[in-house]
Amino acid sequence: MVLGCGLIGRRSLAVLGACARRSLGPALLGVLFHHTDLRKSAVVEQAAMKVELLPALTDNYMYLLIDRDTKEAAIVDPVQPQKVMETVKKHGVKLTTVLTTHHHWDHAGGNEKLVKLESGLKVYGGDDRIGALTNKVTHLSTLQVGSLNIKCLSTPCHTSGHICYFVSKPGSSEPPAVFTGDTLFVAGCGKFYEGTADEMYKALIEVLGRLPPDTKVYCGHEYTINNLKFARHVEPHNAAIQEKLAWAKVREVRDRGAHSAVHHCRGVHLQPLHASEGEERAGARGGDGPRDHHEGRPQREGPVQGAAGLSGCRGRWRRLGRELF
Repeated sequence: MVLGCGLIGRRSLAVLGACARRSLGPALLGVLFHHTDLRKSAVVEQAAMKVELLPALTDNYMYLLIDRDTKEAAIVDPVQPQKVMETVKKHGVKLTTVLTTHHHWDHAGGNEKLVKLESGLKVYGGDDRIGALTNKVTHLSTLQVGSLNIKCLSTPCHTSGHICYFVSKPGSSEPPAVFTGDTLFVAGCGKFYEGTADEMYKALIEVLGRLPPDTKVYCGHEYTINNLKFARHVEPHNAAIQEKLAWAKVREVRDRGAHSAVHHCRGVHLQPLHASEGEERAGARGGDGPRDHHEGRPQREGPVQGAAGLSGCRGRWRRLGRELF
């Protein structure tokens, strides 16, 4: 996920491009990430809110968001409803809200069953294709979960109705949180199923990039190691990428999924990926990449550009996308 100094993409921001099937776009290595290394549940505790990370399917994450003041809870992308309800019971909270980032089955596929297991749920999302939808939201729509404020951020590209959810506590000095679904991963961004490079640029730089710099980011999939492997392939001499990849691999082997601490990746800057380099390197990489739940094919991701030169790269991304695909 993202969060640079003030405006992301203006200063210490690291950006990766995703070689999507039809176009190329940016994604952020990030200044502050909250994620698990693999598949174990973990709890992130703050005074105002608590978030339990719930691994699902092969590499998805669901998130149970709890307001500590009222014991009211929301679930993000509950693809495995029974697991959600077991976790709700464990915490002794009242589940009132479903926050759906987008309509793909591995995020929204559990909605219909969940509303049968727990009556009265409000199901939020930005797309009519979302199952059991009760409240359609748009950019900057707001809602409450107990005493927590949730702002809806429209980030179309992966799907046309994709929404990220920004969570904060009024009057609190604690870091807010944002749930990014399939818009932003650790060291990668979502595949461009229904959008363009310009839309992903806006989602990452102009929407997510304007969030407070201490925001904690919770993404929808565990793609970290594969994303960083491709980043290393494109930038084999980039020490920051090598360090981050080594960090991820150690935790994968040592902890087999134990929750990692907040990891800072400040000052990482990637060189531009020129069209000729992109064609040769992406071609060499072939099918090596994160699993794609939507088409059964790997997703290819890799770096393009860091820091302030991003705005000049949009044309290059579009050209490279046409040449590659």
